[in-house]
Amino acid sequence: MSLNYDDCLKRGKIKPFSRGKELSNKELEEAILDFERARKTYSEGDYKWAVIQLYYAMFHSARALLYKENLREHSHFCLLTAIRELYVNKNKLPLHLLEGLQEAKTLREEADYYSRWTKQGCEKLLKIAEEFIDKSKGLIK
Repeated sequence: MSLNYDDCLKRGKIKPFSRGKELSNKELEEAILDFERARKTYSEGDYKWAVIQLYYAMFHSARALLYKENLREHSHFCLLTAIRELYVNKNKLPLHLLEGLQEAKTLREEADYYSRWTKQGCEKLLKIAEEFIDKSKGLIK
């Protein structure tokens, strides 16, 4: 069974978070730091760790967007669902960025759990993560 946004709310996987707006910029700063670390890790040739860092850079960027709405996630899946509902469906964020976040999640799991990663996958995530963060900056500021 696939959860939709309303299911995520009903099950408490997305909850109100009164401090969200005040913490959204801090969360975005974490995303930027993760991204900068990932670029450094990539330049050192550690593509597995860079993939993991890039996912978390995008995760924190998406979380910052959710915080902006005074919401908090308790599920990575429901975070994706909420971003689709609150940003993609309202044409605030392009669909390809949400798809990129989903791909980053999959690549992170492959790298972290199964020791499978590629330099090409990492390079693709570098581009999409940078675009995701840049777009998030514009939405939060």
